Amino acid sequence: MDVELRSYQPADWPQMCSLHDRARIDELRGSVDLAAFIPLEQAAEPEGLFDGEVWVACLGERIAGFVAASDDEITWLYVDPDVYRRGIGRRLLRHAVAQCGPEVTTEALSGNQAAIQLYQSEGFEIVETRTGRLTGNEQFSATGHTMRLRK
Repeated sequence: MDVELRSYQPADWPQMCSLHDRARIDELRGSVDLAAFIPLEQAAEPEGLFDGEVWVACLGERIAGFVAASDDEITWLYVDPDVYRRGIGRRLLRHAVAQCGPEVTTEALSGNQAAIQLYQSEGFEIVETRTGRLTGNEQFSATGHTMRLRK
């Protein structure tokens, strides 16, 4: 599978929204009520998607995933559910980590075992677990982990 990583371009937006909205349901499942779902079109600005850099993974003309990082934090990482478990998330994660400083943090919902396992397999450790209001949809409570990697 030939995956190209490149910087986000505005023309990527519709495909990013579609893949995020499908993958976000998987992220929420097991962690919080699915009614907490907010589409990317509504979540991107208030949750700071473009506060840092954004990169996309492309399979030909198709956006297969995206990652966003700001300074020393990976803030977003989503892969199209149609191509889970094919190394796309790992490539995006490694790319973002390489752009960050010597210490990198991220957050994962406690029920998102696929993400937690990916981060741990790349050397991230859980450094804090908190329960509180879900970022972006504060009417729901969730438990999440702060994870850290020291390069």
